[in-house]
Amino acid sequence: MPEVSRFYGITVRLYCREHPPPHFHALYGGHEAQIEIATGTILEGDLPNTALRLLEQWRAAHVAELMADWNRARAWQPLLPIAPLD
Repeated sequence: MPEVSRFYGITVRLYCREHPPPHFHALYGGHEAQIEIATGTILEGDLPNTALRLLEQWRAAHVAELMADWNRARAWQPLLPIAPLD
């Protein structure tokens, strides 16, 4: 399952057949964005500002875990869950 975290209505997913740069997919309502793990830059899509601010706090706190899961996904290994934003 590609979902690694869920909080405040935001779902975070990583997929196995992805391309660099390392990134994750964030879904909120009818919105979806691809966000670079290292910088938080939106590579594609969009999110409402409130969801984006919450997601940035979460991303900054979990960069190492996101990169580890990115590497697992690329190696077709099971992903580990990442704690939601408190």
